[in-house]
Amino acid sequence: MKPLVFGAILLVALAGCASTPTVHTDYDPAAQFAGYRTYTWLKKPEGRSPLVEQRVVAAIDAKLAAQGWRQTTGTDADVGIAAHVATQQQQTLDTFYSGPAWGGYGWGRWGGAGMGSATTTVRNYEVGTLVVDMFDMKTRQAIWRGTASGTVPDSPEGVNAKAQAGVDKMFAAFPPGSAPPK
Repeated sequence: MKPLVFGAILLVALAGCASTPTVHTDYDPAAQFAGYRTYTWLKKPEGRSPLVEQRVVAAIDAKLAAQGWRQTTGTDADVGIAAHVATQQQQTLDTFYSGPAWGGYGWGRWGGAGMGSATTTVRNYEVGTLVVDMFDMKTRQAIWRGTASGTVPDSPEGVNAKAQAGVDKMFAAFPPGSAPPK
């Protein structure tokens, strides 16, 4: 019974890891994030669904507002934000082998004389990437970049949850230097 419970817990843990977007951030260490208080959208993300785009923008706006940043329009903002969404079709091939319990594939006494079979399954899926760039509006220099990538779910609810998880993870240590040391 214990191996069955352990196996179920392991399966749930691995499924949870697979659904988390992969996130990377980078920043200019010379940028003075403490001095930035306003931002403007230079380019909002465009992708599969305008509703998802709106939710991504709202999620980023909420993260910046939580840091005390205020959205403005025009060139008087401290920071300009450009976001991009890209998707790409991927393919996975899963091959399963079956055959007799003796002989193996060329190993053992009979040298693989037993009959076996192989079944290959093709799985198509879509990978989505959100890229968020920030620029100092006075110097026109890049100051921060965040990327989140993951498998795009089939349902709109799944897409929204995955996008929110990506933004949450991307802005978890924003502004740079604000996260507690590990």
